[in-house]
Amino acid sequence: MSRSDDSDKAAFEVAKGARTIVVLSEEQVARLLDPSDLLRELEASFGALARGEVQCPPRPQISVPGKGFSLAMAAWQPGMQICVKVVNVFDGNLKLGLPNHLAIVNLFDPDTGAVTCVMDATYITGIRTAAAAVLSHKLLARPESRVATIVGAGVQGREHLRLLPLVRDLDDIQICSLEFEHAERLARLHPKARAVRQFEDAIRRSDIVCLATHSPTPVKAGTHVSSVGYHPPLGELPVALARQNRLFVETMDAFAAPPVGCGELKDIDPSNALTLGDVVIAPRRGRTGDSEITVYKAMGIAMEDMVAANLAYRSARRSGTGASVDW
Repeated sequence: MSRSDDSDKAAFEVAKGARTIVVLSEEQVARLLDPSDLLRELEASFGALARGEVQCPPRPQISVPGKGFSLAMAAWQPGMQICVKVVNVFDGNLKLGLPNHLAIVNLFDPDTGAVTCVMDATYITGIRTAAAAVLSHKLLARPESRVATIVGAGVQGREHLRLLPLVRDLDDIQICSLEFEHAERLARLHPKARAVRQFEDAIRRSDIVCLATHSPTPVKAGTHVSSVGYHPPLGELPVALARQNRLFVETMDAFAAPPVGCGELKDIDPSNALTLGDVVIAPRRGRTGDSEITVYKAMGIAMEDMVAANLAYRSARRSGTGASVDW
């Protein structure tokens, strides 16, 4: 049986040569990602993750004292491109006119390991975080939930406001922010949204609370609370809220110390928690009654980036979006 010329070569004789890859800007990624598709694909991949079908190892961190930190996040699921994201969190960027989260994704062919796509992941990081939290509201909030409160008027506030109405038919979306003017501006993006000054009162009347705060304000029976903030070492979610109610996470790595896990969960027994994937596979393991308070604490995992980046990449290939670059 004859072999090709390439197979006859020794390893030192084989060069990569030029390969064509797709390059996508932040604006292009935002246009390519359909929020409903993202929610649907995330739900399916959370189930796959719980079944052990997704590789999603813990993330390493590089810290720059006084400036910020950099996380490397990798994931792969059969049928998708391998995804590796680097996200840099530098809070001082806002004073420089830059987002405080900057990220890039590389995709690789799972058959060869060759790079297929490089895309800006700043938008992906924002929307996938909110989408996972909103998915928790789909899975765990009471179906009759009608009042939601979004605490914060930043990127996550914007994305929660955009995605929440896709999973719950809400009558009132309250937006609270330390900067009331920012809450007012965000509220203009949705007809059912309104800015609220007294967030304690807003939380007390809510069925859904997105982004928790340091305030000890109690939530009413039957509320579902999601928290997506990453603020080591203490975090943003009141520890008592996580300790005293049913807790749901993305993976059990959430109980590790930051940067892998969440500071709020440091001393909480993980045996009492479930993952979102557990609920996707067996919905009966979710909410058990109308008076139960449920809590979702996010850490942000690479599987979510993988799902979003693969959706954007497939859409780019179909539409011919993006620059084709010889690599």
